[in-house]
This record gives sequence, C-alpha cells and structure tokens, in this order.
Amino acid sequence: MATVFAETIQKHHASLHAYCWMTNHIHALIQVSTTPLGRVMRDIASRFARTVQLRFDTTGHLFERRYHAVLVDADRRLLAVVRYIHLNPVRAGIVASSNQYPWSSHDVYLGRRKCSWVTTDFTLRLLSPDPMLALANYIQLMDSGEPSRWGHGMLATNRLRPEILGDDQFVDRLKLECDRSNSTPCLHTLVLECSKRFGVDARHLTARGNGRRFARARAWIAHEAVARSAASVAIVGRHLGRSESAIRALMLRYARETVERESEKVRTGTT
Repeated sequence: MATVFAETIQKHHASLHAYCWMTNHIHALIQVSTTPLGRVMRDIASRFARTVQLRFDTTGHLFERRYHAVLVDADRRLLAVVRYIHLNPVRAGIVASSNQYPWSSHDVYLGRRKCSWVTTDFTLRLLSPDPMLALANYIQLMDSGEPSRWGHGMLATNRLRPEILGDDQFVDRLKLECDRSNSTPCLHTLVLECSKRFGVDARHLTARGNGRRFARARAWIAHEAVARSAASVAIVGRHLGRSESAIRALMLRYARETVERESEKVRTGTT
C-alpha cells in the first residue's frame, strides 16, 4: 500500500499530510493540486486492488464501498484531523500508544522514519515556526487526553454541509474564493447548485454508477460549465473522475432529453 500511495501521490502532484493503515480501512489526509480527489483515489484503489488480486489470485471488487471524503478547514481543523488519524489504532484498542503502531505517519512526524512522500512541514509549522518546539508541541498534542471521536468537537462537520469539516464562515469563504478566482461560476459552485437542483449528495457525483439521476446531474454540470464558460469538458471530466468522451456522451444524451421534453410541452400545449 505504501508504494501505491507514494507513486500515485507523486504522479498527481498531491500532498499526503497524514495516513494510517488499519486492518479493514485506511485514513489519509490528502491535499490535491490540479487533479481532483476522485481521480487520485480511483488510481490508488485500482492499483492496490490489482496488486492484491495478483498476489492472491482472486478477482472481483476488493473494497466494499466508495471512499468517504471530507473537505477540511486546514487553518482551524488540520491539527485535530492529524491527531485523529494517528490515534486510530489507540481508539480501536490495537495498541496503547501511537508510538507502538508502525503503519501510520506518526513515526515520520517524530523523525524516527524518513518518508519523502509524506508532508509534515505544513502541520508542524502550525504548531511552531521553530522545528524543535514544533516537535515538542506535536508530542504534547498527541498525548493531550483521550482520542477524539469523529463528529465531536473540532471533528464535527458543518451542520448544513456534512461533506465539509468547517464552520459556516469557512463555507462562506469557499464561495468567496470561487467568486474571486473567476467572474464566472467555478466548478465547486456548480456542483453545489447541482446537488440542490437534483437532490443528490455532492460527494456521490464522482462515484461510479449511481443510476440515471446521477448521470443527468453530471450532464447538467458539464452543460452549465461550458455554457457559463466556467470550465472545459476535459476539466469537468477530471473533476468528476470521468473521461472527456464519457462526459461528452452524457451531454449529448442530456441535450436530446431536453429537446424531447420541450417538444412534449409544445405538443401538450397545442393539444
């Protein structure tokens, strides 16, 4: 798994701030660049599945369900998330201390193990600009009380946007950043608008399958992105974790269905 993560993270120019391999699931704190998270996770899952299938001579789905993603307010919640990830084996009762668990990035933060594909500088600088003091503060953070549980305190997601780990001010700031980066709507804004319009969870729009309603929702995003000059078809495809040809096919079908609905309205009105 380490090799798969390392090569995929580097391939997509992403940053991995923390990880923990558990017996039946994985936690990873990933910062993406131009490649959307859906594409990064798809590559990780498919490569790992192929590796396991070749080793154990098996076929079929390896993972039970799609990954669960949450957008994190790095300024206010990153430290809480790093602590949560590194204390997972303690919370599960596997070990008494994170120091006893070798399959996480905790050792990398302590400097006991080198790992070029794990980014620790950003998190440690939040604790102190001085490296030695930052390390001391990190150790204190990890030892401060019982392991936190997801959904409580700093790990509680937004009350209206469960896919975001941040308060209402952070959500508003995201919208402002979209508006400032371009006078036209950004893809993030269109996805939010789409989730309300079609009544779907925005996190599921990058999942495989999910039926006709999700296909129409993705087609609507692509159509509106092009019509409003927000993004090209290729960029929409990368954002939704699909090929450009697949998005164009969805757009064509969406256009045909729209024409058919409008024609039906005309026939109904004149009958």
